[in-house]
Amino acid sequence: MRKAIIILAAAAMTGCGIYKPYTRPEVMTDGLYGTAETADSTTLGDIRWQEMFTDPALQTLIARALENNTDLQSANWRVKEAEATLKSARLAYLPSFNFAPQGSMSSFDGATPTKTYSIPVQASWQIDIFNGVTNAKRKAKALYLQSQEYEQAVKTQLIASVANLYYTLLMLDSQYTVTEETAASWRSSVETMRYMKEAGMANEAALAQYEATMLSVEASLHDLNYQRIQTENSLCSLLGEAPHPIERGSLEAQTLPDDLMVGVPVQMLSNRPDIRQAEYSLMQYYYATASARSALYPSITLSGTLGWTNNSGAGIVDPGKMLWNAAASLLQPIFNANANRAQVKIAKAQQEESRLAFQQALLNAGAEVNNALVQCQSARAKVELRAGQVEALQRAVTSTEDLMQFGSTTYLDVLTAKQSLLSAQLSQISDRFDEIQGVVNLYQALGGGRDITQEEAK
Repeated sequence: MRKAIIILAAAAMTGCGIYKPYTRPEVMTDGLYGTAETADSTTLGDIRWQEMFTDPALQTLIARALENNTDLQSANWRVKEAEATLKSARLAYLPSFNFAPQGSMSSFDGATPTKTYSIPVQASWQIDIFNGVTNAKRKAKALYLQSQEYEQAVKTQLIASVANLYYTLLMLDSQYTVTEETAASWRSSVETMRYMKEAGMANEAALAQYEATMLSVEASLHDLNYQRIQTENSLCSLLGEAPHPIERGSLEAQTLPDDLMVGVPVQMLSNRPDIRQAEYSLMQYYYATASARSALYPSITLSGTLGWTNNSGAGIVDPGKMLWNAAASLLQPIFNANANRAQVKIAKAQQEESRLAFQQALLNAGAEVNNALVQCQSARAKVELRAGQVEALQRAVTSTEDLMQFGSTTYLDVLTAKQSLLSAQLSQISDRFDEIQGVVNLYQALGGGRDITQEEAK
């Protein structure tokens, strides 16, 4: 008995050094935003999506997507699955009980049958000396937290996708309106050109060029309409609904924050769900390595039985008597020790891969922030320049039309001026869309769309 106590005490002292809690590896975040880094702790991602996107139609669409989107629902079920796994891992600390009643009848050479029975409750309990159960529980908890971050990442992506598709629709609406107005102007110009030809002031070549340009502009209306239907269908898919027209506002009425606050890169460790998901994945592999290392050491199990039986071994006694027994077992890997060491090496390699993935996730996040910020700043810088270009081309169209009536220029100059004006107007709309999309992408890159109320409650 004394030897057993000494063995158990020695094992317990050895086991204390096997398990160490996970600590985040050292990561470098300085310079991840490039020149965009600031010392302000407030970021655009801290704004609630209801305050970020103030268009009532867009808010309705986002709310419907959060309620009906199948990817988000699947992520929610993944959270529930991980929660059940964690609960199962926590229950492993408790002993297991099994009720196993048995009975039999036997007779020899036609004698009166002999009836035996046992009504035992069996118990088994693994002592967590080397933290095998603890490592399994910690790994299950990391899996649960990772599933929560995955759900949040899906939610963040969903909000940004709905917003981008909505603004794409508004951009296409604006481009369709401008193109439609241009087509109407060309139809008027074609009529004017016909009159000028009848009056001998223009030739067939000029009229044909005007008609061809008018038909080209009208054909582009069908392309824009097709793109609008495609975008509506994509948006309906995110909403979990069958294709249908989308109610919406106008691009000109949209307002988004002017201050592009990016904060400091270290905030991404707590704000970006994909980065936290990558870290929880690293945590899982850390505890998987610890669990594999625990398998190299002995496992101790206590077991026992308590119940009633009428089988005394030497005969049958009625009524039955109480039966109990208790046992302890120690299992030390011998022949499979090399296989267990190989599992430790595999787990350590997977842990290292996960650490590199965590670092790469940080680098990718920094690049996304920088790209979105530059996209928005570039679009804003072109606003005044594009407005000046459109104004100059409008004057050029008016001047060339007047000059052609007096024979001072040719119809080709008018064609060029009008085509350049339409191109500039469409580019002006695209610049506005790029600006809005840049803000949306920056919002997503900074971890926007989080349920801040729940995070504050944690």
